[in-house]
Amino acid sequence: MADHADGNDIFVYRGGRAPRHVTHVRIDKSVEVIEEHVFDGYEDLVQVETHDGIRKVEASAFYGCKLLRGINLKSAVEISDHAFYCCGNLESVEFGDKLETIGRSAFGLCSSLKRLILPSIITFEAGAFWGCSALTDVDISERLETIESNAFLGCECLQRIAIPLKRDLLVYNHLRRNYTQFDGCELLVKVDLVGETHTKTVASLHMGSWSTEMQEEINRINQVLPTIADEKTDEIQQWMDSVLDKMDHYKAKHLRYVEEATTLLELSLWKAKLGAREDNYAEGRTKKAKVDVESARNGKRITCGADTVIKNVLPFLRLE
Repeated sequence: MADHADGNDIFVYRGGRAPRHVTHVRIDKSVEVIEEHVFDGYEDLVQVETHDGIRKVEASAFYGCKLLRGINLKSAVEISDHAFYCCGNLESVEFGDKLETIGRSAFGLCSSLKRLILPSIITFEAGAFWGCSALTDVDISERLETIESNAFLGCECLQRIAIPLKRDLLVYNHLRRNYTQFDGCELLVKVDLVGETHTKTVASLHMGSWSTEMQEEINRINQVLPTIADEKTDEIQQWMDSVLDKMDHYKAKHLRYVEEATTLLELSLWKAKLGAREDNYAEGRTKKAKVDVESARNGKRITCGADTVIKNVLPFLRLE
């Protein structure tokens, strides 16, 4: 049901279909889902007031609302396919810390959007922001798991993105036979990494030379991108794979060093403890002919204190 608010020109939306030529809309607090096609093609719609209880904007809900300039979606969890497609004057969208999914072409051809801050996004479906020609800067959640093909295709003013370092983040476009998430973004020259996992890992590596090489590889993308006009997405994908491969390689080498150091420390502690015990034996007592080193080590680890030392003295050797 929908009706006009008393005494003003604001239309209060409570569900169902809205009158065709409304210009100002307030979403009633009883509404958690803005239904599909409800304002589809409403070219006179200028303003929409939302509230903190909206959970979902369904498919094509604001398709072609050419005069709509901004909207608050801080409570939304999902924005479905074509929800704001071709809203050419949409300049600002406030996304909150609940949003997880942006559907196919949800903001396609929103040619006035300039910056995106998405603190909780998990999935960009295909073409989510394609053709957003004024978009310059995108900050993406560390929770992000998937960017499907063409998500930012043709964002010709896009200069910077901030993304997490993860395998399989970019979905391969089998039709085009490459990665196309940032194709047509000729001004894209800077990629920043979000999250602390990679930073902590690099800082914790055993050798300073490993950390230096890793940091150089992380920085390499921002030296290469300005020299590439096309297929920037492929370059970003190859760079991410290279960084992750190097990180796995050095983490494995680091682990081997830690295991070797742990073994040597345990043996040294065992030897010192065993020597102290033997000094207390009465003189003249016959020594055993042979000591099984491995069984002695296993038997003495608790009494020699090795487990306590390893647990409390070497935690800094762990990697994220």
